[in-house]
Amino acid sequence: MKSDLSLETLAVRAGIERSQFQEHSEAMYLTSSFVFGSAAQAAARFSNQEPGNIYSRFTNPTVTAFEKRLAALEGAEMGLATASGMAAILACAMGLLKAGDHIVASRSIFGATIVLFNNLLGKFGIETTWVELSDIDAWMRAIQPNTRMLYLETPSNPTMELVDIAALTERIRPLGIPVVVDNCFCTPVLQRPLSLGADIVIHSATKFLDGQGRVLGGAVLGSTQMIQEKILPVLRTAGPTLSAFNAWVLLKGLETLQLRVEAQSARALALAHWLEGHPAIERVLHPGLPSHPQYELACRQQSAGGSVLSFIVRGGREAAWKVVDGCQIISITANLGDTKSTITHPATTTHGRISQEERERAGIVEGMVRVSAGLEGLEDLKNDLSRGLSQI
Repeated sequence: MKSDLSLETLAVRAGIERSQFQEHSEAMYLTSSFVFGSAAQAAARFSNQEPGNIYSRFTNPTVTAFEKRLAALEGAEMGLATASGMAAILACAMGLLKAGDHIVASRSIFGATIVLFNNLLGKFGIETTWVELSDIDAWMRAIQPNTRMLYLETPSNPTMELVDIAALTERIRPLGIPVVVDNCFCTPVLQRPLSLGADIVIHSATKFLDGQGRVLGGAVLGSTQMIQEKILPVLRTAGPTLSAFNAWVLLKGLETLQLRVEAQSARALALAHWLEGHPAIERVLHPGLPSHPQYELACRQQSAGGSVLSFIVRGGREAAWKVVDGCQIISITANLGDTKSTITHPATTTHGRISQEERERAGIVEGMVRVSAGLEGLEDLKNDLSRGLSQI
């Protein structure tokens, strides 16, 4: 598939390899293994002397189609699909790191990632230094001789903070340390980190790539050398595998990705503007708002602000829970990127497993509420949020 095709075309055409039946929709290959023509061919496949499918733990035509399509959208040479977004982060860490290595990461990232780095990787002698996402000098100061990975989300979850990816990667490039960017919030529709100098892009395909809350999935994307030499051995041996069925669902999700993300981003921005004028709200966090401290960077780095926004209500947790509990349309769930709008209280859900001190340092206060805008009517969403806000 030509790389100069539009995102819209790649989203519906990239990665398709039809079988002898010439099916129009991508086939779903629900099989655990593949048959070889001879013992010699089996040996050649297992020794990587001949390309082809071997075992669905690490090679499957439906999964490969998803990997190729997402790689085309991100402008990556290669992608690998995993069972979930967290499996993608783990596979990346296991591929790039060993005992005694060091990570520099933004402190404003998804709570489960913080737990993974601190608790699980920490058990194996991998240390993490946490820095302010937007402070590039802080990133540079945190680098040690054994630093082997920089990890970040931009925009961050749930504080909606940004970092200048191009400026950061330009500073890091002479050191040869891989920069890994979680692009879950923006997707390639709004932001392409690889084109800004990042080495690896991570996705929780569970979110916007599926877009309808149906299946789990994840992906790691980058250069062919990086993926084949570092990440594929982890997937092949450890098996954090995406199922063929989930890959097929995600392929269908990618076909409408641009339509959904752009429409949901427009709703989120409209909600953010409306919320800024509400007396019960102390602050609204969305990169598309001129009041956002990194608004100019967002305009330069992203094509829109995205469909996720956070806001801080006056009155702390009690007030925040009133807003959440007042919703009759917006779903109370920690998932995001769905066509159905969702709402959650980050301090007690997505970031509930990290200490209060860590949360506060990252800006995740008790009064914060996170909303992922879906495709419902804008006025219906406003009315739904108003029910709880009117009680504060």
